[in-house]
Amino acid sequence: MSDSSRAQRIHELDVTVWVGKNGLDPVEDELNDQLQDSDFVKAKFLRAARGGTTTEELAADLAERVNAEVVRSRGHTAVFER
Repeated sequence: MSDSSRAQRIHELDVTVWVGKNGLDPVEDELNDQLQDSDFVKAKFLRAARGGTTTEELAADLAERVNAEVVRSRGHTAVFER
């Protein structure tokens, strides 16, 4: 897959995982399941989840938990790939 088509696919993704006030634990299994079925998964980190931390820190922690990598982090969303 070329870099431009990969970037286009990432850009066009819909958010399918929302991280809310309950933190990362409730979405860990869901993200893991989605990564088994899809190349990329986009997650949104709601204000209640961020608390005193950044989206990048939360995304890195979640990626480590599900053995994935953060492909892109922008604003309050992150894209994961395994």
